[in-house]
Amino acid sequence: MSDPRDIKRRDFLSAVGTGVAALGVLSITGGALAASPAQPQAQAPAKPADADNFYTSDLVGVRKVRFKNQYQMDVAGNLYVPKSLDPKTKHAALVVGHPMGAVKEQSANLYATKMAERGFVALSIDLPCWGESEGARNRVSPDLYAEAFSAAVDFLGAQPMIDRERIGAIGICGSGSFVISAAKIDPRMKAIATVSMYDMGAVNRHALRESLTLEQRKAIIAEAAHQRDVEFAGGPLKYTSGTVHELTAQSTPIEREFYAFYRTPRGEFTPAGATPQTTTHPTLTSNVKFMNFYPFNDIETISPRPLLFISGDQAHSREFSEDAYRRAAEPKELVWVPGAGHVDLYDRVGLIPWDKLTAFFQKNLARPA
Repeated sequence: MSDPRDIKRRDFLSAVGTGVAALGVLSITGGALAASPAQPQAQAPAKPADADNFYTSDLVGVRKVRFKNQYQMDVAGNLYVPKSLDPKTKHAALVVGHPMGAVKEQSANLYATKMAERGFVALSIDLPCWGESEGARNRVSPDLYAEAFSAAVDFLGAQPMIDRERIGAIGICGSGSFVISAAKIDPRMKAIATVSMYDMGAVNRHALRESLTLEQRKAIIAEAAHQRDVEFAGGPLKYTSGTVHELTAQSTPIEREFYAFYRTPRGEFTPAGATPQTTTHPTLTSNVKFMNFYPFNDIETISPRPLLFISGDQAHSREFSEDAYRRAAEPKELVWVPGAGHVDLYDRVGLIPWDKLTAFFQKNLARPA
């Protein structure tokens, strides 16, 4: 029988990073994942018929852009512009942030493309340390992640086609908590929507449904602190959380859900300079930075700017949208997508409530009368 403490740790690791874990700390030397005992591989879940992560549109033009944040680090993005855009008029714009451990090619580009089809200029970004943005690979820094949203607003506001007073933002999964953190101190974001939001602070401190004990949290912090000494002395990096690289008969539903997106052609993407072994996995020593991240504290100060929280009613992460909605001040709205899980809202174009997102931003980023 499994040790209950191992099960608790497994539950914790299944709730951080991209939301699912490798059931322990990963040791990577020279870019190779440490070997694990061979287990029978289970079949990956079938791709939903309406999953379309890599969607493109003939109605939208796209170009790569780079801009500096306040720390003079490059933030990379894709700028999506409706081909029907009137160049003589200033337009509303959106910043779109990807799930934690992902890159803009996973979910964020899809949302930016779809919103551009609906008349918005949309900018998908890579968070610092991920994708094409600057920063040491796979490092966690909630402040830098939030700063990336503000830097994107800097960039958009400087474009001749954009109305500075009509910029909004969408945060998917972990980026939902990062955009909330940014919006609290950046009133230039006039309307904020989150989709399948993870509070990356709460989930690292407590795990899903507060299943992690204080003693277990302290053990993780101590392990990460020890690993700093190892790495300072030249030892190999260790990675944590992220998405499992294989499924077995013992794989949890959350592991299967994330595997189906990140480890199959449905959503798998390895950016230049990365390896499939390290995609989605933050480093152990930096991931504890989330323990000090409290994005929902003072969320009510975003008011009177509107907040829209979207979650699947079957999502394992629904507790975070509920918590944010409870704490936020009006105007606010919580929308449940019937039958949808957490990852469903990454790419299932038939489930994602595009009309709701469009109406929300059209109303709240409208031109003044």
